[in-house]
Amino acid sequence: MSGRLVHIGSAVVDYVYRIDALPAPGMEKTASSFAQVAGGGFNMMVAAARTDMKVVFGGQLGRGPNGDFLRAAFAAEGIETLTPPSPVMDSGNCVAMISSDAERTFVSWPGAESILSLAMMAPVSVAPGDWVFTSGYTLSYPKSRDALTDWIEALPSEIPFVFDPTPIVSDIPRPILSRVLARTTWLSCNTAEAAEIAGPGDVEAVAARLLADHCPKAAGVIIRAGAKGCHVRLADGTAQTFAGFEVEAVDTNGAGDTHIGAFVSALARGVPPFEAARYANAAAAISVTRHGGSSAPTDHEIQTFLSHADGPSTG
Repeated sequence: MSGRLVHIGSAVVDYVYRIDALPAPGMEKTASSFAQVAGGGFNMMVAAARTDMKVVFGGQLGRGPNGDFLRAAFAAEGIETLTPPSPVMDSGNCVAMISSDAERTFVSWPGAESILSLAMMAPVSVAPGDWVFTSGYTLSYPKSRDALTDWIEALPSEIPFVFDPTPIVSDIPRPILSRVLARTTWLSCNTAEAAEIAGPGDVEAVAARLLADHCPKAAGVIIRAGAKGCHVRLADGTAQTFAGFEVEAVDTNGAGDTHIGAFVSALARGVPPFEAARYANAAAAISVTRHGGSSAPTDHEIQTFLSHADGPSTG
């Protein structure tokens, strides 16, 4: 039995518009569909929860209609919220425009999730077996990053800490980023984020620099490449690239979150890292065949998918 995933991140309400293509500047589009869904860190939490990991949320939700909507979504997935609602503001939101090629464009408005203090996190405790996760979004907010970084550095050394820098990694002050990376046990990022941290180069070289120069205590790094799969490098120098699975994508929103959540869940229950990476590739592949950011599959769905997958699992 694995421990809990203690997620210290940012959950927001997504307003999702499906369009054929982004409008030109000054022009207008009519969406073919609209949905209001829980998003942000919720997608990663759902992926872990649906693959049989206990998940608790230690970030901040708001007081208002957005916060109420998120609390209901958390409850429906069995995710416990450890902190009380913000007394001063509602949770934020994100407008997501999904085009016909399955790509997405975001415009976000921060709310209660952007303010975090050590006092707010006082109800959050970790126990042996737990895994802790945070993302670059929470570290990018001026009113949350200092407290969160202090909290991460104070974690017991035996607690695994997983970090996803996210596309806004360049908005995180470098001293904060360096402190968080120094405590990271597993770094999961896409190719652009990896290059932002460690400089350009082929994936093998970038992964090696991430471990040698930025994440000295890490067990490994995983660099995601969307439909192409991912590359994993371990602290002992062993590395492997895992090809993605060919599927008909309809919505890539949340695919990276699904990948991370499934990967952490697998690691937490003792699955070896390379096997966990292939498992995460399968979870992400299934998720992009479904509409919505929180479209993560269950463990049974992933195992069934893998049992029927054709072709080699590595590339």
